[in-house]
Amino acid sequence: MSLVSLSSQTPLLDAIQEPSDLRGLSDTDLLGLAGELRSETIDVVSQTGGHLGSSLGVIELTVAIHAVFDTPRDKLIWDVGHQCYPHKLLTGRREAMRTLRKKGGASGFTRRAESAHDPFGAAHSSTSISAGLGFAVARDLGADIGDVICVIGDGALSAGMAFEAINNAGALGRRIFVILNDNAMSISPPTGALSTHLDRLAAPVRAGSGDAAPAGVTSLFEQMGFAYHGPVDGHDLTGLLDTLRHLRQTADGPVLLHAITRKGAGYVHAERAADKLHGVSPFDVATGTQAKARAVGPSFTKVFATALVAEAEQDPRIVAITAAMAGGTGIDIFARSFPDRTFDVGIAEQHAVTFAAGLAAGGLRPFCAIYSTFLQRAYDQIVHDVALQGLPVRFAIDRAGLVGADGPTHAGSFDIGYLANLPGFTVMAASDEAELVHMVATAAAHDAGPIAFRYPRGEGSGIDMPVRGTVLPIGRGRVIETGSTVALLSFGTRLGQCLAARQALEAQGISVTVADARFAKPLDKALIEDLVSRHKLLVTLEEGATGGFGALVLHHLAARGMLDGRCGLRTMTLPDSFISHASPDEMYAAARLNAEHIERLVLGALAHSRRRHALPLPYDGTNGTVNGSRTIAAE
Repeated sequence: MSLVSLSSQTPLLDAIQEPSDLRGLSDTDLLGLAGELRSETIDVVSQTGGHLGSSLGVIELTVAIHAVFDTPRDKLIWDVGHQCYPHKLLTGRREAMRTLRKKGGASGFTRRAESAHDPFGAAHSSTSISAGLGFAVARDLGADIGDVICVIGDGALSAGMAFEAINNAGALGRRIFVILNDNAMSISPPTGALSTHLDRLAAPVRAGSGDAAPAGVTSLFEQMGFAYHGPVDGHDLTGLLDTLRHLRQTADGPVLLHAITRKGAGYVHAERAADKLHGVSPFDVATGTQAKARAVGPSFTKVFATALVAEAEQDPRIVAITAAMAGGTGIDIFARSFPDRTFDVGIAEQHAVTFAAGLAAGGLRPFCAIYSTFLQRAYDQIVHDVALQGLPVRFAIDRAGLVGADGPTHAGSFDIGYLANLPGFTVMAASDEAELVHMVATAAAHDAGPIAFRYPRGEGSGIDMPVRGTVLPIGRGRVIETGSTVALLSFGTRLGQCLAARQALEAQGISVTVADARFAKPLDKALIEDLVSRHKLLVTLEEGATGGFGALVLHHLAARGMLDGRCGLRTMTLPDSFISHASPDEMYAAARLNAEHIERLVLGALAHSRRRHALPLPYDGTNGTVNGSRTIAAE
């Protein structure tokens, strides 16, 4: 028996298998369905964890859109996608949502491979209007596509890409519906002049005095070629249904519907929370209390923030920049001590990087704190505005490596390669929380050019912490344990797994050196050459894609002529694939980067070397033959 059939509290929702089922319901039934959908969303997330507040804020919008439009022929695109849980519950994935964000379960974001009702995957913001305009043009050129509906939050509009799309869509004049889900709350509180403009437009609805913009306030969207409607109450389902039906019948170009919503709407514990319960662990529905495992050590994010505050107390030139992720990056902690030296620029990573470059050029010491996966969106600015000019911007790269339930869209897989190939860049990775403190101090003191340090999501190992960081010698690693046969050279937090693998290998009589590279650029060339010279096998490890630290080590050794049979060499990186969401441990197991995989690789490499050392080959008349056959030298 299915999970759906067991439900007795949601008779209307039980009857919905596809969005087309909504179109046979009366408006009164749709009101009842919205209530059931809200309860189901709360119940699901209470068991799985995930993005709660944003999903509760779009319950009525989700029901109205699916009741009025003909999805999936009509294309519904959710910007970011973290508010798509109600959408998934209505599009044939109700049972799958009980496995939300678990290995093999439903994604926490829209995903094309998961359903025809997810026409465009998203987990980063501000992409919906660009993608939607692409669908609209494809339709007008003959594709079997109906209407296009893009739901974008007010925070997502702070990114330049959204403005670029609005500019293009307004000029092209194609029929497209953009629904602005304005809840005055991104992950962090909204900032910027656009937020102020939206507040003025939304004032009557938020005050409960009507649904029209105040007299004399002309919307930015009208000036850019959109037919502007609203603001409307995004929780008035009857009003939404009437408005959407009217717009669908009459629209002849780009339309923007401004809907005022409340993040966390309908769940008292979310509405009272400062972050509106944006992202939660499993929780008790009655009390809102979240179940959280006891931490072994402090989170890397908090360690970074605390260390940055300590440095800023000694240096008034230190400032901090975040792109709408103050809480996620720990910059909110810095802001409490130094509000005048903290800058949240909104969801605008490109601007954040060039803004930081300007600050550096002006003589300050900016720390630009951005997730690895979000920093990708500012790569041209990193190259052109920072690296080319040699400006000492400090990049604090959170969420390095695999991140767990958010999956591949949030995995910090590529920053080692895309930063370490830039001239003049210094690139570090913390192996533990104490090392992170030292790297914050190192970055603060480094004025010779851009410098980056990466660290993972989650908690540290609970080791003793320094009161304040010590500046590290640039380009110098460290040896943790000394052996003679195998050298494990780790860049980042796989160091703990290397130590565990060493213990297993030593028990089998294999002597192992473990070293912490600390730097991918500049490399500790002396350390690397010493390890190669003194061991039969060198293995590099990193929480990043191919083309990163291991590639730099191989390139250096090749240039020095040290790949010519002196020592066996192996690199361990993330695989050449995107790893689906699961727990971090499960993801690293899938990536084959845990201690057992290190042990297995070492044993296999040593066995391979022994075989090659005495491998008989047919006599071919060349030198080096012994009794009619020859041998190949050890690697």
